[in-house]
Amino acid sequence: MNDADPNAEAPRALPGAEAPRALPGAELSRALPGDLRIQIDNLVVNYGDVRAVDGVSLAVARGELVTLLGPSGCGKTTTLRAVAGLEDPSGGTIRLGATTVFSAQAKRNIPSEKRGVSMVFQSYAIWPHMTVFDNVAYGLKVRGMAKPDIAANVARVLDLVQMRQYTDRASSKLSGGQQQRVAVARAIAFSPEILLFDEPLSNLDAKLRVQMRVELRELQQRLGITALYVTHDQEEALAISDRVIVMNNGRIEQIGTPEDIYRHPRTEFVADFVGNANLVPGQTLDPIQNGPVRFASTAGPTFHATAAAGATGNTVAIQAAYIDLNPETRTDLPNATPGTIHRRMFHGDFIQYVVTWPCGQILVRLPPTTNFAEGQNVTVSFAPEHCVLL
Repeated sequence: MNDADPNAEAPRALPGAEAPRALPGAELSRALPGDLRIQIDNLVVNYGDVRAVDGVSLAVARGELVTLLGPSGCGKTTTLRAVAGLEDPSGGTIRLGATTVFSAQAKRNIPSEKRGVSMVFQSYAIWPHMTVFDNVAYGLKVRGMAKPDIAANVARVLDLVQMRQYTDRASSKLSGGQQQRVAVARAIAFSPEILLFDEPLSNLDAKLRVQMRVELRELQQRLGITALYVTHDQEEALAISDRVIVMNNGRIEQIGTPEDIYRHPRTEFVADFVGNANLVPGQTLDPIQNGPVRFASTAGPTFHATAAAGATGNTVAIQAAYIDLNPETRTDLPNATPGTIHRRMFHGDFIQYVVTWPCGQILVRLPPTTNFAEGQNVTVSFAPEHCVLL
């Protein structure tokens, strides 16, 4: 680690190793092609009697941006901090490039400042008594770089984050977005191969978050930096990632591209956490295999659904954005089911409808050009490929 969190504790002695267990998803990450820059195998982190990270295995290829996504307390930030050297794992291994920086079995734990990674914190962690220049230059000075080279590198990265005009301004006089840009500039000033992001946009307002995530993604791709990114915001994760790793209770629930995670969730947790999925209980009427199946809901209606390997057949997930509403006379549509508009909520970019149907209530998101009224009878329909067996 090179831009250490001022509040972070120094690494402690390595605790005794435990025997972790592999989890679903490890095989996918191990099979990732390309030059791997981050490899984590069976990582375990304990806080007293609480297991915060429970056998996590993942890999990040050179130039890839992978996001750890999940609710508070799921273990995503603890995993990131273990990569940075700011946590003491109890088991597993962490490799950065060709170097093993942590191994419980070998009793190896390289200090954070020698791991060659840089980190952008949720709190920005910039020094308010310093100017923008001094904040960005700090890590370069510590490395003993010559003054002309420091000036050139600071100017280069401030240009990249569009902050050159604020070089001499006190950091305390910057807005939240500007402070975040300074934190990013400081993190990339010494050209690290690996960059870690710990919920870097969570303190910004909604509009600025959208702008900054675009800028961060473009900067990461332009520089070819390998990045591991932590967030609890599923929209942010889907927008910026090459792959998303969904975590829950210290474990990996699913690994995949943003489209795979959203369109083909494998568990009820992933379906419920990522997007706005409607979960319908029931059972399949056909043998479960990859492809189309018939699904009999507990409430009565039978739907044409799609199964993936490992599905149990007890629940289907239907994302709100993949459901159509039509006049009640349209019964010729896929999975056509009668319903009644219970609530209509205008959100600007979309309208969310709560529709009462035989299975209870279902959420539907449609463009703002639609205009169904509360109390209106409709036909609910959705394609079989969007009715996913979990």
